[in-house]
Amino acid sequence: MTTDVSRRKLLQLSLVAGAAVLVASQPALAQLNLPMKGDTVQLTQEWDKTFPRSNAVDHQKVTFKNRYGITIAADIYVPKNRGQGKLPALAVSGAFGAVKEQSSGVYAQEMAERGFVALAFDPSYTGESSGQPRNVASPDINTEDVMAAVDYLGLLDIVDRNRIGLLGVCGYGGLNLSAAAADKRIKSVASVVMYDMSRLWGQGFQDSYTPEQRAKVLENLSLQRWKDAEAGQPAYASHNVIFDKAGNITRDAVINPVTLPADADPVTVEFFDYYRTKRGLHPRSVNSVGAWSITTPMSFMNFPQLTYIKEISPRPVLIITGEVAHSRYFAETAYQQAAQPKELVIVPGANHVDLYDKQSGKVPFGKLESFFKTSLK
Repeated sequence: MTTDVSRRKLLQLSLVAGAAVLVASQPALAQLNLPMKGDTVQLTQEWDKTFPRSNAVDHQKVTFKNRYGITIAADIYVPKNRGQGKLPALAVSGAFGAVKEQSSGVYAQEMAERGFVALAFDPSYTGESSGQPRNVASPDINTEDVMAAVDYLGLLDIVDRNRIGLLGVCGYGGLNLSAAAADKRIKSVASVVMYDMSRLWGQGFQDSYTPEQRAKVLENLSLQRWKDAEAGQPAYASHNVIFDKAGNITRDAVINPVTLPADADPVTVEFFDYYRTKRGLHPRSVNSVGAWSITTPMSFMNFPQLTYIKEISPRPVLIITGEVAHSRYFAETAYQQAAQPKELVIVPGANHVDLYDKQSGKVPFGKLESFFKTSLK
């Protein structure tokens, strides 16, 4: 077993070596892998993203460990024309249930083109990251994943550790606000079409749960734990709880249907158009081909994510949402609860999924660039 002393020496040697190769070609970037012992993870080496590769950016797959010992798989994007100085960096995450080959990768590569070192990662228990059982989410562990990404970035010689920000899409917009409130190393945070997963699961979409319905959901999840314990493994189904006409709880087998129903509601249409079509389909994405463990919402229901976001201040907060996004109310509430300096940007005509990628042309990348260049200078 490697001793603490030898591990520290190995880390120091690795970082010194990394500094020498950062200005070289893309393969040299692989030397930045932190020498932490963790679970073995299988990383694909081919370009299997849902978006085209940029010629202006160096890319490399990397791994690091979070505080719980889970190995996180990530893509790091670095500007090719970066010069010799240290750069600001962004930990990019989301959407909730997506993988780094989807929205977070789109944002990370674009921000690298604009001068940032950007890291997109698979949260614990998903994608290429480790953790068993699979397809499990936790407000604590997933917030820790974000902080661990900051750890990783701050140990890179190319990065100015005093200029690290967060960029989160969908559910990770909310989780990043929680992370920034607690972790004072994070100098600024931006959320895009954010979800507050604790509010969604704890109160229902548009806060629709009655107290009786909330109690029924918790009872249902509690009894599911008996079933999982007896089976020795979790059961999986869509996290979207449906109350039928008799008031009973039902769930679909997967998050997004394989075939779009003729009577699908607008939100289902949006998500299907991204996760189930060539636009955003990815075989490792929970949202594309699978479902969460049925009990995943349980911890979120008693974890109000936005409780301490006033404590992000005096660090800047940027909240971006779409004019017609079904998630807009999450963003507006977060903006109200955050302290100055803060800014709310509402993108005209944009729905929730319009801001997942570049297809609609509505993502305000220029605004994100100016926000981070100002807040991370």
